[in-house]
Amino acid sequence: MPFGIGIWELLILLLVLLLVFGPKRLPEMGRQLGKGMREFKDSVSGSRDDEHLDDVDDIAELPPPEPSATATTSRERDTVS
Repeated sequence: MPFGIGIWELLILLLVLLLVFGPKRLPEMGRQLGKGMREFKDSVSGSRDDEHLDDVDDIAELPPPEPSATATTSRERDTVS
């Protein structure tokens, strides 16, 4: 077993999770965990779906950010000695 966890430790952990979260919540948590791991794997491997490409197009259409006024005023106050 990975990380030195035996079958008994795994069973005790699953029993504690069942007692804490209940039988209705555990399948939902499993789905969320699987979805998160799948998204992480896709982002690391660089594979993209069609729906992700639509998000990239939306980002490309955004206007460029405006320069902030605080950056110019802080430079005006700086003195060179």
